[in-house]
Amino acid sequence: MLTNNDIMKKLRVALHLRDTDIMEILRLAEFETTSSELSAIFRKEDQPQYMPCGDQLLRRFLDGLIIRNRGTREDAPAKPVAPERSHG
Repeated sequence: MLTNNDIMKKLRVALHLRDTDIMEILRLAEFETTSSELSAIFRKEDQPQYMPCGDQLLRRFLDGLIIRNRGTREDAPAKPVAPERSHG
């Protein structure tokens, strides 16, 4: 079974991404991380400083990748508006 770390590693290789590219993609999805945290995600499990990649980081990376490649959604759902109250 692939872990989130495995998925991130495979995407980095397949898309020829450097750590700086990944950090920029994460910023597009309004997610900040440090280069040391990112480095820890790409380590092997048995190495010191290894850190598991959480679901939120992977999800935000994929969101940022979509924004980078397709742009932001213009048809994004609007925030809900409180219904108007009838006076009477």
